[in-house]
Amino acid sequence: MAVRPILNFDQPVLREKAKRVGRVDTSIQRLIDDLAETMLAAPGAGLAAPQIGVPLRVCVVKGDDNQIWALVNPEVVKHDGVQVGYEGCLSYPGWVGEVARYETVVVKGRSRRGKEVRIKSSGFTARAFQHEIDHLDGVLFTDRLTNIDTLKRIEELETDQQEAAVAAASG
Repeated sequence: MAVRPILNFDQPVLREKAKRVGRVDTSIQRLIDDLAETMLAAPGAGLAAPQIGVPLRVCVVKGDDNQIWALVNPEVVKHDGVQVGYEGCLSYPGWVGEVARYETVVVKGRSRRGKEVRIKSSGFTARAFQHEIDHLDGVLFTDRLTNIDTLKRIEELETDQQEAAVAAASG
């Protein structure tokens, strides 16, 4: 396992659609371990492989309950409701903006062992899954802002907003 450098938003790999993984093998398991270690060291609530320069459809998400989910070839297969809130990104450090996401999602993918899994989540965890899957499609949170005027440096927010925004900073 290794902590890897996180790329900033201006790197071209972050705007590309990541490639599907054909087989979950030891190299993918090592990638998952590196993603988890890098995410926790940042610290963040999620991280996608393109953010460390690997253009594969692999991500990790730290849920509300501190469980770390690792998914290969994830996709949202069901969704419901809407939540609007501030989120940030490890590839866009120090900035947050208001983004509308689904309130509840069911995400399908493969686990680190290659088994198909389905995860139902809501609230913050659902937001994090959607954020990371966007990274796999070359989409940044700034592309989904409710309004460009909501993009702010964390220091510009009120103290209570800062705390919420830092908590919402995803991968």
